[in-house]
Amino acid sequence: MAYTDLREFIKTLEKENELKRISLEVDPRLEITEFADRSVKTGGPALLFENPKGSRMPVLVNAFASMKRMELAMQVDSLELIAARISEYLQMRMPEGFLNKLKMLPILAEVGAFFPKIVKDGPCKEVIRKDNFSLKELPVLHCWPQDGGPFITLPMVFSKNPETGKRNCGMYRMQVYDDRTTGMHWQTHKQGAEHYRRLLKEGKAKRMEVAVAIGCDPASMYSAILPLPPDLDEMMIAGFLRSKPVEMVKCETNDVEVPANAEIVLEGYVELGELKTEGPFGDHTGFYSLEDEYPVFHVECITHRKNPIYATTIVGPPPMEDFYMGKAVERIFLPLMRMQLPEIRDICMPPEGVFHNLILVSIRKSYPLHARKVMHAIWGLGQAMFSKVIVVVDEDVDVQNVSEVAWKALNNIDPQRDIEFVMGPVDSLDHASRLPNFGSKMGVDATRKWKEEGFVRPWPDVIRMPQDVKSRVDVLWKKAGLK
Repeated sequence: MAYTDLREFIKTLEKENELKRISLEVDPRLEITEFADRSVKTGGPALLFENPKGSRMPVLVNAFASMKRMELAMQVDSLELIAARISEYLQMRMPEGFLNKLKMLPILAEVGAFFPKIVKDGPCKEVIRKDNFSLKELPVLHCWPQDGGPFITLPMVFSKNPETGKRNCGMYRMQVYDDRTTGMHWQTHKQGAEHYRRLLKEGKAKRMEVAVAIGCDPASMYSAILPLPPDLDEMMIAGFLRSKPVEMVKCETNDVEVPANAEIVLEGYVELGELKTEGPFGDHTGFYSLEDEYPVFHVECITHRKNPIYATTIVGPPPMEDFYMGKAVERIFLPLMRMQLPEIRDICMPPEGVFHNLILVSIRKSYPLHARKVMHAIWGLGQAMFSKVIVVVDEDVDVQNVSEVAWKALNNIDPQRDIEFVMGPVDSLDHASRLPNFGSKMGVDATRKWKEEGFVRPWPDVIRMPQDVKSRVDVLWKKAGLK
């Protein structure tokens, strides 16, 4: 059964010994970050701070900070099972014959269960506060010493496409400025920023309605970070992941809908054209992202559950919780990438690459310069366009083994021949690019070279011991008392 809310997920984490309750008073300024950082880097549990300094709300962090916790969040034994489900739906065709069509009904019924369900009320409205509230009542983390202030780091930010009315949910950090306003970190390439630009260009409205949910069932929270095509409803994908529709409820002060099971909801608006300095912020790159001008979110109403739980995360020098969330994206979305690029065998985004800096790709090479085609295709796939370095290897290379990739790639390349540079959009957080959002990217063809590619020398074989010898030595090894 799908998790009803965040609290059920917490119970599961506790049952599986994946959560530690902290009853000591711990300061949301720096101290909780240090706890969370130590825990994730030592393979420690999720942490629930029951007594954060200055607030009555417990703080949950590192809920997704391991592959086991990601599997618990998605309620699967392996994330590959989700990938298999995606493949099944992508390959689904309406069969011929009445009996065969009847066999398809359970699958079609499941597809119908993905779509969000609008309800009149929900737990997120147990307490409604339109007056006498302050964002400073929330235990918002001041994560790193040079941060511009406290940041809400795990928000589900809901807006609507001004042309189609379709829902968008993204996860954009929010710097708390004062009791009623925050920054809205809509990077140039994000859908929230696109909606904002369209409204600004139309000039018909003065405000953009926005709502922010904090702390939901894990599939809904996770869906907010997924690199989906524009206007594909993240809450529908959440329904797919949890095999049950997400219940949505309309806000009190605007027409935006939010998950009814949310712990906390911030309702408000962004004033079109109003910008304010946001940052610095200790980011997932392991460096501070610099100050910049971003829209301002005005909070008109806070609704929440009785005794709400504040869900948060920290980013910084990898690996952090976001690495495991990103790794799950890698595994779950591989079938979608292979639908467009069937020659791809596997991909890997190592933690040191902080998602956009490095992607390793193994392919089934079929023709000369095939690796170059794959590089350019990846640079044309949604957020994969930010990939600063793409290394393409043959299908017999295990890209999940970064050591093997480095060994074979460095042995396979002639740098002048096999490295290609291109110009294009880069991640807004890339501090090394020549201009914000604009810079160069590198592709490395580390596949074995063919005669058709101008390589006339013989290509050597990899050194391998025959399997029969290895099997005999396995027996002798044990007899010799070696471990």
